[in-house]
Amino acid sequence: MAVIRPDKATDWLTGALSEQPRRGLRPLNTNSKRKYLSRSLRLSNNSISDLVGLHYTLGYFLAEPSQLGWLDLSFNKITCIDPVLCELHELRVLYLHGNCIWNLSDVDTLGDLQHLHTLTLHGNAIETSKGYRNHVISAMPQLRKMDFSAVTHEERVLANVWRHCTDQGRNTKESRQ
Repeated sequence: MAVIRPDKATDWLTGALSEQPRRGLRPLNTNSKRKYLSRSLRLSNNSISDLVGLHYTLGYFLAEPSQLGWLDLSFNKITCIDPVLCELHELRVLYLHGNCIWNLSDVDTLGDLQHLHTLTLHGNAIETSKGYRNHVISAMPQLRKMDFSAVTHEERVLANVWRHCTDQGRNTKESRQ
């Protein structure tokens, strides 16, 4: 796994590009162009507020950025779930906990990520929204883990009922107007 940790850089992209990944327990393998042969990237704890330049960063560091399967963006200052994440079609694990995401409907965009099976969002403002867990599970029926807890069959059924009731209530309000 490539680990990038610019020390509280104001421009996270510039900071990330100027840093060398820390060495972990295993050596980081590179190709002939000195790009990392990794399917995972940790960008946690970097004061990132938006994902402008994410594709460039992935291409700069990774030999096969389109194959990214694990992305850690936890403990940053991200306020919304950027649609750029939906372009990472092979993404299986996404950590967004400990950010500043406040709009629960932003989660709906992640439903397009068919392989995404693990998602963390706790520690964001959306966690206090009514129906938080039901909303996320109903938006992403393929999830197996959410906020480091398994998604059970019962939760899936409950989330679908909740979504149906919520949608029905919304349609009734709209028809009255």
